[in-house]
Amino acid sequence: MNNLKGHISAVQVSGTMSIVSVTIAKDLIWKVIVIETPETAPYLVIDKKITLLFKETEVIIGTGDLLNLSIQNRITGTIKQLKKGTLLSNILVYTTLGDVAAIVATDAIEKLQLKEGLNITAMVKLNEIMLSEV
Repeated sequence: MNNLKGHISAVQVSGTMSIVSVTIAKDLIWKVIVIETPETAPYLVIDKKITLLFKETEVIIGTGDLLNLSIQNRITGTIKQLKKGTLLSNILVYTTLGDVAAIVATDAIEKLQLKEGLNITAMVKLNEIMLSEV
């Protein structure tokens, strides 16, 4: 399980759902959708320290120009370790905020020509992230 630490910087509510903005670093804000509101979950307050949790299988790896994608949660890094399997491969991405692990189809690894030392972008959809209080 991957985790990144930050603090809540905004909460946008619609009905029983909220989009929570979490500032992870100075210029890095990730968004998470939760089926809660500040009224039902008291931890949803500005400046609350929070941990973002997401599975390795929810990490999408991209290379090159990724401007035309709807995925907002992105972090750049370098492939630190790549273990190829028959069907699935494990990737460990070094980022300035710590390592991020990903499990990707091996044929995608080959198609993207991923290798250790390559600069990539790791991405996670906002509905694939869980929040945990620090």
